[in-house]
Amino acid sequence: MLGLKLPTDPRWVNIVEKNIEEILTDHAFCEQKATSTAISLIVSFPEYTELVQEMVALVKEEISHFKMVHDKILERGWVLGRDRRDDYVIELLKFFPKGGSRTTQLVHRLLYAALIEARSCERFRLLSEELKDKELATFYRNLMVSEANHYTMFLGFARQYGEKKEVDTKWQQLLEYESQIIVKLGKNETIHG
Repeated sequence: MLGLKLPTDPRWVNIVEKNIEEILTDHAFCEQKATSTAISLIVSFPEYTELVQEMVALVKEEISHFKMVHDKILERGWVLGRDRRDDYVIELLKFFPKGGSRTTQLVHRLLYAALIEARSCERFRLLSEELKDKELATFYRNLMVSEANHYTMFLGFARQYGEKKEVDTKWQQLLEYESQIIVKLGKNETIHG
């Protein structure tokens, strides 16, 4: 369903289980960045009314997810750690060239967002199925459903605002590129790393 070209190595969950505190901190910041992305799309493209409406709803949802993850951290007697580099996103952003028309820039940002949400959804599914901590497994199962909806929303907007055939070609190219990034990752207790 997600269209990802390379699944996450299931052994990634073993790395995660050795440091739940790290994955929760990283996850909290992923939710914060998703909130920021939605706000940035509103600020950058206010003339797209339907997109703005959906991004307002997404800001509320993502910040509530941040709170849920932060609450999990506090429940376990920890504090939110510092944000760290997201090598996955840094590499992903190198795919499309800078510049182009406003529409092109919007489509590229929507495709990036769709892919990040798709990979997050896939990772949440893996955590929901493989974590020994059943409470966290259930937590990730519930979040997985939201991430799938986000992925399809962003991809749908890209197809709506761009030329569908061109968008679909770019999407497939981005998926191929992302699979090469994933080959090098999966060795850290981070959502995308």
